Amino acid sequence: MTDILKIMQQAQQMQSRIEEMQGVLQRTTVSGSAGGGMVTVEADGKGTVRKVKIDPSVVNPSDIEMLEDLVVVAIGEAQRKATELAQAEMQKVSVGMNLPFPMKLPF
Repeated sequence: MTDILKIMQQAQQMQSRIEEMQGVLQRTTVSGSAGGGMVTVEADGKGTVRKVKIDPSVVNPSDIEMLEDLVVVAIGEAQRKATELAQAEMQKVSVGMNLPFPMKLPF
């Protein structure tokens, strides 16, 4: 019975740590850029895009496809950084819990 109580306590601790981590991720900003910084994307630690900045010099009405590609690359970089941040935070949360990695995050 003691083992079950210990497991339940660990689960509660883990849930609390995950909630804390999610708050940290929402408050953290990561950024990605493309075209030498001509397109910059800011996202939260969960990968949700919050801001897109486009240098006016990259806006060429005859080459919209290039601008679209730059935006996609910048978003991808920001989301990759957010994923890496979330994985690092998850590892901090699970210290001493003997959980298998890599884990799929709940967000």
